[in-house]
Amino acid sequence: MDMHTVVVGTSGTTAQDVIAVARGNARVELSAAAVSALAAAREVIDALAAKPEPVYGVSTGFGALASRHISPELRAQLQRNIVRSHAAGMGPRVEREVVRALMFLRLKTVASGHTGVRPEIAQTMADVLNAGITPVVHEYGSLGCSGDLAPLSHCALTLMGEGDAEGPDGTVRPAGELLAAHGITPVELREKEGLALLNGTDGMLGMLVMAIADLENLYTSADITAALSLEALLGTDKVLAPELHAIRPHPGQGASADNMLRVLAGSGLTGHHQDDAPRVQDAYSVRCAPQVTGAGRDTLTHARLVADRELASAVDNPVVLSDGRVESNGNFHGAPVAYVLDFLAIVAADLGSITERRTDRLLDKNRSHGLPPFLADDAGVDSGLMIAQYTQAALVSEMKRLAVPASADSIPSSAMQEDHVSMGWSAARKLRTAVDNLARIVAVELYAATRAIELRAAQGLTPAPASLAAVEALRAAGVEGPGPDRFLSPDLAAADAFVRAGKLVEAVEPVTGPLAR
Repeated sequence: MDMHTVVVGTSGTTAQDVIAVARGNARVELSAAAVSALAAAREVIDALAAKPEPVYGVSTGFGALASRHISPELRAQLQRNIVRSHAAGMGPRVEREVVRALMFLRLKTVASGHTGVRPEIAQTMADVLNAGITPVVHEYGSLGCSGDLAPLSHCALTLMGEGDAEGPDGTVRPAGELLAAHGITPVELREKEGLALLNGTDGMLGMLVMAIADLENLYTSADITAALSLEALLGTDKVLAPELHAIRPHPGQGASADNMLRVLAGSGLTGHHQDDAPRVQDAYSVRCAPQVTGAGRDTLTHARLVADRELASAVDNPVVLSDGRVESNGNFHGAPVAYVLDFLAIVAADLGSITERRTDRLLDKNRSHGLPPFLADDAGVDSGLMIAQYTQAALVSEMKRLAVPASADSIPSSAMQEDHVSMGWSAARKLRTAVDNLARIVAVELYAATRAIELRAAQGLTPAPASLAAVEALRAAGVEGPGPDRFLSPDLAAADAFVRAGKLVEAVEPVTGPLAR
């Protein structure tokens, strides 16, 4: 377990803290201010619970059943039952990092003091995270409105000692056994607490935060591979000049162009073809790389803004306000998060598409300006990277399907009480697949471009120092290109792992200096 500790206060959290808990197993602690805010809000709920007038979420049913007043002796049962009934997810298990992010972000809202949950409930949430216990959460069950209901319910079920969970050793066991093994007492829910554990955008937000972090790496990696391909194709770097991008001042475009220019510094290949076989212009996939990747960067900036606002939010219904009022609201609607999840899937698909076009150009002897067909060692005897491009094309085709917005759909639920939903969870799930696919697509271009750079060096040309650093780092990681004494199957999985871990960016930055993320 990572000894780093994240302190949860009353004012939200950061993307870095989410990733530290979700992926780095950081410990979680409640601040003294959070404990005080929890206790103060609970006093408000207890006072309302003692009154004869019905209060939604405290002494009533939920959703379409909100009109029923629940007598005091049935309220604990009501809170247990909402968790049990809502834990109705189906399908494959959701990844451990997503569930940890989900739990941590729900704890973040609980700790705000706006939910009316007792301090001991919040402490149990922290204890479960710190013990490395991960509830079994399923793929399907959230409509992205009224919270990520089924996923959060499966987490709440674990707090009650019910359902299944995965222990720190990776074994799935009954949650009650795991809690007992770690000295954690199951919670007994009181008024409003079951509802407060379920009513948030935490799952879709956690996946957004992690997707942004992954895409920051992939967009920088894509700038590098685009530069390598431009160089291997003997393209011109004049289109990357800062003064050209200054007259169309999109920040992302300028950052991507600058990244590519840094990678190409000192290259003896760029523009080499113009000496004896002039080309007026490079193809769009080469010439317009900064415009496409840069637009994706700007979309990331907007997504980061939305995520930061959501990370600072307390999402529940009803909420306890600072003046003591308890008010119903619609802040659980996932539209703000769902939209940017869909935006990111669109730009990831387009980046994958332009990346594949550069790979195809590297492999086509009629367009590669002197490279062998399919970058093969002995074309005809072997097919080189022909089928690597097929794999890349298949991934791009799936990316286009994943780019269809989930947030444009809505299916009414709860007897038409919840008649417009965000589908944000679905948008997040498909974005995770899109991000995985994009890493693979960039890895194929890297594999092809580094092979092409090696071939250009063998032709007596001088690649840029950063390009050679990328080639050397990839080979040092055990990712071999095809050659007469090498196994001919492309090592694409290893190239994917290299890109995904940020190793490509690490390899070139000692030469280029820090690149824009």
